[in-house]
Amino acid sequence: MNTPHIIGWGHTPFGKLDNVELEQLIRDAALPAIASAGLEPADIDGIFIGHFNGGFVRQDFSGALAAVAIPEFRHTPSVRMENACATGSAAIWAALDALGSGRVKRALVVGMEKMNTLPNVQIGETLLRCSYVKEEGDTPGGFAGVFGKIASEYFERFGDQSDALAAISAKNHANGVHNPYAHMRRDLGFDFCRNPSDKNPFVAGPLKRSDCSLVSDGAAALVLSMEPLAGAQVPAVRWRSRTQVNEFLPLSRRDATRFEGAALAWSRGLQAAGRTLADLHFVETHDCFTVAELLEYEAMGLAPQGQGARVILDGVSRKDGKLPVNPSGGLKSRGHPIGATGVSQHVMAAMQLSGTAGDMQVANAGLGAVFNMGGAAVANYLSVLETV
Repeated sequence: MNTPHIIGWGHTPFGKLDNVELEQLIRDAALPAIASAGLEPADIDGIFIGHFNGGFVRQDFSGALAAVAIPEFRHTPSVRMENACATGSAAIWAALDALGSGRVKRALVVGMEKMNTLPNVQIGETLLRCSYVKEEGDTPGGFAGVFGKIASEYFERFGDQSDALAAISAKNHANGVHNPYAHMRRDLGFDFCRNPSDKNPFVAGPLKRSDCSLVSDGAAALVLSMEPLAGAQVPAVRWRSRTQVNEFLPLSRRDATRFEGAALAWSRGLQAAGRTLADLHFVETHDCFTVAELLEYEAMGLAPQGQGARVILDGVSRKDGKLPVNPSGGLKSRGHPIGATGVSQHVMAAMQLSGTAGDMQVANAGLGAVFNMGGAAVANYLSVLETV
């Protein structure tokens, strides 16, 4: 049976891109992706745009921007997907479904976002729309406040985890130094991340600025096909499994310190892939906040609930550890342009599995996983990917 493949990819730098419009982001990500697949725009049968927006820019209907950016797409079917911080993965899943149906042979997925268009307070208010607004929409500090409450509750139940959170932040920033697309390529070090200061104040609960992902602009793109194509400039990567599991949106209806939907995605995804956690060579996971990565260790099965700290403090998730987590620097260093994130994570995984990750490369990487979530572990997406 045919298996979906990633046959090309492109990625813009992430950062504060004041003078770059959405159309330019599409071009800068999509054209390299198409070229790396050995194709031309005319060879693309369907376009899937991941764009959260939520008020960051005035322009909606962004699926139609593909043809504005690249005129050869004038008559190519194009659609926009949105699923909070998992918007990029939602676009990928839609493309994979189209491939599986036979309706599309070669699909282009573009994830993009411009976030640095509003004052910080409004950015926080916009992101809070990814929470259950009736109960959480007035949370001080925006989404950092939501995860600050999660961290506070976790600390109350399982003890102060500040050392672990600082170690996660320091790890991801050290990894991000080697990522040419990262918003912040700076090794902050454990001491800076651990100790509050004028440059690293508390933001929400026990979370400091160094615990929060960056507000970023940028785009990433994938070209997908059911088969590898002759003439591609990069080695193809294929899915072993893909899984989506949803969870209650209101935190009041679940244990906020336990990402049960994410854990179910991991168990189902690994079972469908016929692999175990021990078989993986790396993971790209959704560290929107350091406490999220901590809880995701537990959701993966690396540690029981309440013991995720030992994963980072024992070095398991470091680049030279037993299971490197976020060798790209993760959202913490690379940045978190909402609609681009899920696509970016898959690009990072494809680079690892194709041996083209440069100084980010994990040695002998042949099997990896991508976990991308929307909201506070509400829309949970897992890809298990392998070399061809």
